[in-house]
Amino acid sequence: MKTASVRDLRTRFPWIKSLIEEEGEIVVTDHGRPLYVLKTYDPPARPRSVAVDYWGRLRRRQPKALSAGARRALDETDRGER
Repeated sequence: MKTASVRDLRTRFPWIKSLIEEEGEIVVTDHGRPLYVLKTYDPPARPRSVAVDYWGRLRRRQPKALSAGARRALDETDRGER
């Protein structure tokens, strides 16, 4: 496994980047002591998303439809005395 110092990270990052791509990971040292491991990032696999049933969700959240009689009564109260 290759090593690089903190100073190398600051001054020669393109070289460090190519080392990581070649080796897979490198150990970063500070004053000769190994402290960190740098490696390529492998994002976790995203689970397949389930299709959302928008119509079903809308029907669950909407109130029940008014009956014809209830609609007429509501219209009559809204009209008031005009």
